[in-house]
This record gives sequence, structure tokens and C-alpha cells, in this order.
Amino acid sequence: MSDYIFHSPLAPVDIPEVHITEFVLRKSVEHPDQPAIIDGSTGATLSFAELASQIRSTAGGLRSKGFAAGDVLALMAPNSPDYVVVFHAAALCGGTITTVNPTYGIAEVRQQLVDSHARWLVSDLACISVAKQAMRSTKVETLYCIQDDEHEMGISALRANEIDQIHVDLHNHPVVLPYSSGTTGLPKGVMLSHYNMVSNLVQMNSVIGYEEHEVGLAVLPFFHIFGMQVPMGSLLADGHTIVTMARFDMAEALSLIERYEITQFYVVPPIVLGMAKSPLLDNYNVTSLRKMFCGAAPLGAELSDEAQKRIGCAVVQGYGMTELSPVSHLTPGFDSKPGSSGVTVPNTQSRIVDENGNDLPLDTEGELWVKGPQVMMGYLNNSRATAETLDDDGWLRTGDLAVIDEDGYMTIVDRVKELIKYKGFQVAPAELEALIITHPNVADVAVIGIDDDEAGEIPKAFVVLNGEDDDKSKESLDNIANDIKALVSDNLAHYKAVRIIEWIDVIPKSASGKILRRTLRDLQAKEPA
Repeated sequence: MSDYIFHSPLAPVDIPEVHITEFVLRKSVEHPDQPAIIDGSTGATLSFAELASQIRSTAGGLRSKGFAAGDVLALMAPNSPDYVVVFHAAALCGGTITTVNPTYGIAEVRQQLVDSHARWLVSDLACISVAKQAMRSTKVETLYCIQDDEHEMGISALRANEIDQIHVDLHNHPVVLPYSSGTTGLPKGVMLSHYNMVSNLVQMNSVIGYEEHEVGLAVLPFFHIFGMQVPMGSLLADGHTIVTMARFDMAEALSLIERYEITQFYVVPPIVLGMAKSPLLDNYNVTSLRKMFCGAAPLGAELSDEAQKRIGCAVVQGYGMTELSPVSHLTPGFDSKPGSSGVTVPNTQSRIVDENGNDLPLDTEGELWVKGPQVMMGYLNNSRATAETLDDDGWLRTGDLAVIDEDGYMTIVDRVKELIKYKGFQVAPAELEALIITHPNVADVAVIGIDDDEAGEIPKAFVVLNGEDDDKSKESLDNIANDIKALVSDNLAHYKAVRIIEWIDVIPKSASGKILRRTLRDLQAKEPA
């Protein structure tokens, strides 16, 4: 094997053979009365004992209604204490949870329900109408509402006799099925086992360095693997309190930091930017903050330094992806190198390879490959995409270009993969292209991400008009551009919206027909339409 396999500089950890809910609730006996989850909008609080009881009783209700090991439950809601209850109740029953973005449109939700073979759907009241329409012509048989409502079946009606964990294969049963575009193509179901999830929690918690009585602000959405495994997973599993936010608002976040003396704040780069720049910061006491942990997209060294000085706490980074459960690299404690994503976590190996898969030495740019117990089982219903992402030896090709220095710190420098990261959310160019090409005026289209100070990246579409459209006046082109933007906005989640459209005569492609996106980035016009 290669001389350039980078092992973690940190001590190996023992990974217990337990189910994810057993691991997350492991402190509930030691600290039964300690607050586990506080709803930031209402102040409603669940202690660790109450959380464990509600999870087990909700699982009992699901079981009594016919939810069995191997069944798939789709969960579509913003962050709340009840989200955690439903998530772990389904896991306790031996089920699989596919987490759905609550801002998705009908077509996006239906696609995930169909692909995941979901039979159960639990929705927030705010998106129940979308849920009802999306579940038509799918295998979903049962719909519950997170909240109690006179017109809907609320999850409180599920509470029954408490049950214990239904055993499933820890290594081969997918307990969660989030959707990711991976390195290319449309969103795919990422199969993560109990062992994957528990492994990564153990790896993270051995590196992060929590102290006693930590309080974390959980604004990262729980449907996203970062929010699911870090605030919702690692903090609770270590016996700490989380305060939930349904959506990010700067003033509300600062108020919650002050009110609950938040010590740990898990964020994405746009939130770091807001904290560094917002005048609102001067109106709140945020001195309780010890660390802001940033992930989901690279954070530049300059912004990291600026935020650290302005906020008065450490700002560190990690790296991961849904397919890694999600973390492969973390900053140990407070030992940050600005711009770096930290070191390889315990029990994990990293490689930097060239375009031919040849290993590269220290301080050399290449694609990052990762191998460890947190690497996914594979993509659901997509053996081809799995084979393109995982090699025969279990190495996962991340699609990100990185360097590793002599201290073992890894820094992301660019990406090979097509994926666009808008405020930490994944946007698949292929999904946008498949929709835009249906517009009657479009002959061909390619979508790329371009840099944006606030969002990280924004989607830009290069569009070839069909030959039937002879009117090339500015007014006509503006109308077509507005129609295309409306088409996307009406059918996809808000963060996938095309912000810029540029007209082009031909989309550059390889001999095999693959869109040459790097060529398009080089060809960007200074003043696009």
C-alpha cells in the first residue's frame, strides 16, 4: 500500500456495539433531571429522563400501530424537542428514518418518499399541506403531525406503553437515510448504519473536548446530517443541553445565547460572517460562548480570525459529508489553524490522490479520500453511484481537493465534485438542469456555483436558447430569464433558486458529453444577463 496514507495523530477510540438511541440516551440515568432539550421559541423543556420516557412511549405507540423493523418513516419538520423524540422512537423500533427538508416543494418531497419506500410520514403542521399532496401515489399509508391539531393526528396520540430497543443488525441495517448529491448527479439516499452513527459520535466526542455543563445552540437543521449528528447527537450523548431554533434569526440567536448562557454554537460560514459583521452583537452578552464550530462549507482564515476577535471565543472548523456520518476531520479542542479543517479523527485514515488515483505526499494538492468506520454503507437503489464513490478497499472519494501539512492538518482548497454549497445546503446542478431544460425556450443548460460573500456559493445557469426564439431583445431575454427563475422557484426549495442567468451559444462538453464546468467558470462574463 502507499507510503502516503495519513493516519489520525490522535489515539484510537473504542467503539461500542450499540444502537444509536441507546448511545444518545446513555447519560439519562446519570443525569435524569438535567435539561436535555429546551425549545428556544417557547422555553418548554425536556429533562433527560423525560426525553427517554417520551422516546420509549412514542416507540411503543408506533409499534402498536404496526411500525416494524425495516419500515421507513419520513420526518419533515424544523428543529424542536418533538423532532428528537420522533427520530429516536423510529430508531428504537428498528426502523429507518429518512429526513426531509421542510422547505421542499411537493415534487421534491414526493421524489424522496418514492425513492426511500417510506410507509410513514410525520410532518410539521406548517408543511402538512405539502405532505398530503406529496404522499399521493407513494407507499405512504400513515400521516402524523408533529403538533396537536384538531384536524390532524398528532404524535401525542401515539404515546403508549414504553418499549426497549428492537434489535437490528448494527452494521448492515440503515437507521437513517438522508439524501445527498454526493459528488455528482441527483440527490441519493445515503444509507448510514447504527454502527456508522455511533462510531462518528465516539470519534467526535473524543476530539471536541466538552467540559461540564455545556449548552449548545441547535440552529443547524436536524434533517441535515451536520445538525443531526453534532448538536442533536454529540451534545446529548455526552449529557449536555441543547436549545433548539426552528430557523436562524440573528437577533433571536443572540438573545438565546445570552438567556441560556450558550457555550457551544455549531454554525455554517454565513452565520460566522453575520456574527463578525452584525451591529446586533453589541446589544447582547455573548461572553458565555467558548467555541463556534463551523462546518458544511470551507471557512476562510481571514473571516475566522475576524469573527474570533469580534465575538471573543474560539472559531474552529471540521470537515465531513453526509456519506461520512458526517465527520472525518476535526480541530482538536481549541488547537485551530485558521483556514484548516483540523486533523483526521481517530480510527480513520486519509489520502491525497491525483486524478489517476496515485497517492501524493504532504503539502501537495489532490483529491481527499477517507476510510473509517463512519463511511456509509452505500447509496440506496444506486449501485453505480456507490461504486463511483467507494472503491473495493472501502476508500470514499470525497470530490474535494485538499492538502495535508506536516502536523496532519487538512485544508480544503477546491472541489472536484459538481455540488454547489449555498449557506451549507447542497444544490445539485443536475437537478436544476433537468428542470430548466423543460422550459420551451431552452435548448441546453449547465449550472455551476459561483462565489458569494454571504452564501458561500450561488447557482448560476448558462442557457442556450432554442432556434425558434428569434427575438433576442433585452426585454425578451429578461422575460425568459424571469420565467426560468420562476420555474425553479415554483418547483424546488428556496435555496436552490437560480440567482444568475447567462446566455451562451453552446455548452462546452467532453467527448463523452460531460459538461465542462471548470471551463464555464473560466468563461464567466463580467456582466451576465
